[in-house]
Parts: sequence; C-alpha cells; structure tokens
Amino acid sequence: MKKYINKLVALLALVIVTTSCESDAELTVLKSVSFPAAITSSSSKIVLTEDTADDTATTISWPAVVFPIEAPVLYTVQFDLPANTTGAKAWLNAKVFEAGNDVLSKSFTVRDLNKIATDLGIQPNVEGKLAVRVVAAMDRNIYSDPIEIMVTPYEKAVVFGEIYMPGDYQGWAVETASALTAIEKGIYQGYMTAEGTALAFKLNTARTWAEFYGAGATNEDLVRMDDDNLFLPSAGSYQIKVNLNTLKWSATPYSWGIVGTAQSGGWDNSTPMSYDHQTKTWKVTADLVPGALKFRLNNKWDVNYGPKDATTNTINRDDQGSYTITEAGTYEVTFTIEETDPNTNGYPATATCSIVKK
Repeated sequence: MKKYINKLVALLALVIVTTSCESDAELTVLKSVSFPAAITSSSSKIVLTEDTADDTATTISWPAVVFPIEAPVLYTVQFDLPANTTGAKAWLNAKVFEAGNDVLSKSFTVRDLNKIATDLGIQPNVEGKLAVRVVAAMDRNIYSDPIEIMVTPYEKAVVFGEIYMPGDYQGWAVETASALTAIEKGIYQGYMTAEGTALAFKLNTARTWAEFYGAGATNEDLVRMDDDNLFLPSAGSYQIKVNLNTLKWSATPYSWGIVGTAQSGGWDNSTPMSYDHQTKTWKVTADLVPGALKFRLNNKWDVNYGPKDATTNTINRDDQGSYTITEAGTYEVTFTIEETDPNTNGYPATATCSIVKK
C-alpha cells in the first residue's frame, strides 16, 4: 500500500509542476508590438526666425501602434542630439513632449523648436541636427526608429518694455493699470483677475492715452486708436498675451491656488487665488483647518511648489514638502513668483509665500 501511495504522490507532483509550467508559459509570453511604419516630420530642414515665432515649424506624425490589449495608447515625442541616442545613457537627456492618448501627430512652433535646439546645445545661426523619436506607452514602452531633422536656431533678442491694460477692473486709470512685460520683440505677457462684469479694457503703449489699441473685426483683433473696447471672456484669472507684430491678443485661463488638507478641497481641488496687478502677487483669504498646505497651478500637479524648510517662506518647485496649519481660522495667503515667460524659460526653482492668520 505504501508503494502505491508514494507513486500517487509523485504523479500528483508531476501534474502540478506540468500545469504550473503551462500556466507560466501563458502568462510570461509577450506578443511582439512595434511601430508599423516610420514616423515623419513635415519639414526636414528648418531655418527658425524670431519674427515667425508663433508659426508652426514642423509636425511630427506617426502610425498607430496596436497593442494586444484594448486601451488608450499614450504617445510622447522625444528630441535629442544624434550623438546622445546610443550607448548606456541613450536618450536620457532628451526633451520629452506628451502628445496625448491615441493622438497621431504633434506640432511644434518656431518658438518651441528654437528652445529645444538651443537647450540641447545647437548654437544660434548654426545649422545642427536633431534626432526625433516617438514613444507609445500602454503596458510597456514601444519606441519608433528615430529620424533626423536639420535645424538652424535663432538667438532671442533681449527685449525691454511694457504695455498697459486700463479697464473696468480699476476705473480706466492708465496710471495704475496692470503692466504686461515684453517677452519677445513686440510680444507682451501678463496676468489678470476679473471680477463680475468688469471685463472691458484697452491696451496702451505708455501710461497715457496718446496711443492705445481697441477691438477690430473680432475681439481678438487689435486696431490702433480704435474706440471699441476689448473684453475678457468672463470673470476669472487669465494669462494675457499681446502680439503687436500680428495685432492679436489672447486670454488663457490661468490661476495659482492653495491645495492640501488645510483647505476645503483637500488634495483633489485647489482653492484659487486672485492676481493683484499692483503688487504682482497672487492672494486669497480663506478659512483653513489644521492640516497641510502648498501651492499649485491651474488645479493640476504639473507645476507645484512646497517648502524644503517649512520654517521659511521660500518654496521650491516640485518639492513634496508642505506647510502645517496648526490652528483653524481665517488666513490671508500670498504667493509671489517670477513668471514673465514660463513657456520659454520654464518656471523658476523657487518662489515665496506668506500665510498669516487674521
């Protein structure tokens, strides 16, 4: 009897091992996935100029990558110097740009491509070569074969100056109107919080009414010395950009806010701050409870600031630190940052804040 029991145990062990091996084989074999065709660039030899900074320089396109699982595929575009695309550190310093889920192309303006090229070390007014590839991501990353484009970047002119934005929000007094700072030749940028129906404004080239711009055929068009007012879209905070080269302007929703367990939205929803154009500071008066507090932009985590040392008023970009509110009450919170041209220069490493119980 003992001999038969031993044989049965051995047979069961063999069945278990065999079944396990078969299951492992099904689980560990990954189906091959690749780009079905080469990626393309709409331009392969590009001379960039500051006068055309807002124009499209090139569009990178690619075919859809099919994974064995049905789910969105996230595509990103990477740029690097060809010399940095091989070896142990290949593509580690690449400039990476997210295109989106199931998106099959991404366009780059002259300004975008100029920054990419100069950041990677291509000298202004000298033709250089960029390698480009696309990454498709789902349960793993799939890389396209790289292509190369020739780019001649420009040296961005050093510009100074301001224009001014008198309007309903401050009684049309050009002497105290919000200033928009020059970020490129003829291009100005600044910030504004509009309340209620105080949405009308003009754009003045000095703190006088000697020269101003009003609305043209549409609200986005600028006409010199036109009496028709320009209008913000609605109440809220905006990044204002004015291009006197093309006589166009835009208002993009834009707001810093406080986030964390000390404010009503917790870690999911920020409490927005308002821009004070006179002090160039973002402010909010809010009822806070004991908990954590830090700062982020546009109710997202893409750009956020927290303190490395919570005993100071210096906050650091992408730092996990936060301030601790120990006592419930009404607080005035301010946030100050040098953000004249974040699209070109990026956001600064540090900003400052104050949190004062009233």
